[in-house]
Amino acid sequence: MNGETALEIFTTTHEPLVKDGGKWLNNTSQSCSVVAALIATVAFASATAVPGGVNQESGFPIFEGKPAFQVFALSALIALCFSITSLVMFLSILTSRFQERDFEKDLPGKLIIGLTTLFMSIGANLVSFCAGHFFVIEQKLKYAAYPIYAIVCLPVSFFAVAQFPLYIDLIKATFAKVPERTQKFHPF
Repeated sequence: MNGETALEIFTTTHEPLVKDGGKWLNNTSQSCSVVAALIATVAFASATAVPGGVNQESGFPIFEGKPAFQVFALSALIALCFSITSLVMFLSILTSRFQERDFEKDLPGKLIIGLTTLFMSIGANLVSFCAGHFFVIEQKLKYAAYPIYAIVCLPVSFFAVAQFPLYIDLIKATFAKVPERTQKFHPF
């Protein structure tokens, strides 16, 4: 076509697709950045707060030797690390050039890392909450709390299951040699 190279034709014909993809990715990254920042704030507050306080004489946490405290401390730290990683990934998407070659591996890879770490931070934050809350209830109510903790995790589980097909399609499209069509053609 008028002496244009294949790359020039491809770039010209896919310009609207790149623009629309950039808008979608920008909106998705902005929304996820807000969520990641909120989780990072909560995770930071959890990681720096010690359930039960500290022993005034030794300076160590009162519940230090209890397994629930170890679960709390570790999950709060994991939530903080993953939420910060997620936030950084989404911010790197927002500051991207959004050129067509960035859509091949760079931007989808960052989106996959950002979504993965966001879901992991949400999960770790829920574990941290449940472990920290475990100290609040009395010993005789602790077995009644397990079903309540499971119910608290249900909305996140439903959201993750709802997003799982998109997540799998994104991974397949990013790492496959030739992306598969997401809609199958069925002849009559």
